[in-house]
Amino acid sequence: MTEVNIFENPIVEATDVHFSFDQRRIFDGLDLQIPRGKVTAIMGPSGCGKSTFLGLLGGRLPVSSGSIWFDGEAIPQKKNEALFLMRRKMGMLFQNSALLTDLSVFENVAFPLREQTDLPDELIRILVLLKLEMVGLRGARDLMPAELSGGMARRVALARAIALDPQMVMYDEPFVGLDPISMGVIVELIRKLNDALGLTSVVVTHDVPEGCSIADYVYLLDSGRVIGHGTPKDMLASTQPEIHQFMNGLPDGPVGYHYPAMDYLMDLRTQK
Repeated sequence: MTEVNIFENPIVEATDVHFSFDQRRIFDGLDLQIPRGKVTAIMGPSGCGKSTFLGLLGGRLPVSSGSIWFDGEAIPQKKNEALFLMRRKMGMLFQNSALLTDLSVFENVAFPLREQTDLPDELIRILVLLKLEMVGLRGARDLMPAELSGGMARRVALARAIALDPQMVMYDEPFVGLDPISMGVIVELIRKLNDALGLTSVVVTHDVPEGCSIADYVYLLDSGRVIGHGTPKDMLASTQPEIHQFMNGLPDGPVGYHYPAMDYLMDLRTQK
């Protein structure tokens, strides 16, 4: 049987990407590809730039140098009509769900349809109920965000993320703050919706077991670059020290937890 090359037609290509916040370097020559139609997990220690990459991919942040391409087109570096049209092909599930607190569950999911299309109300109603049914919350349509559990809010946000039938959905730490049952539901939904709707999913997470359970491919970031990539099985079996330390949650290894600073004793003696 001929082996399929999942990178033959990637939906995202990032080439030699550099990015900094003021003087703090985040990316220093980042290169990666997101395979079309697959679930790709982007992992790494806190502060390594996982969520920042989603900001670059969605055009919220401009790269300092290098390029990011989505579906064969370069991500516009200025907010303009081309960027807004490209964003309609993307869905986003934010880490805190980011539901509009004054709108009901129904209206939260309807919001992008009302803002981005001229569809009649009856068709919007059908689409919203369809998306809510997909995440198991059609019966919660009239609830307000304050009445939802954390897991329910995350599912409403997911229904909103797929409201416009995007080609790609980005998930920013979708498992944070969820109980084990809610986490299991979200993990299953990401995989099932990706396959049923023919999506591409980019899951930013530091939860190794959950990320590896649904991912087709994994990237591990640190020090502004990709330090390892491969299938979940390959990454979990890696003996490369940085990869082995992260994938197994080891406290000791080449990846430290101290933010760069001058020598401790010298710092104590320094006069402000």
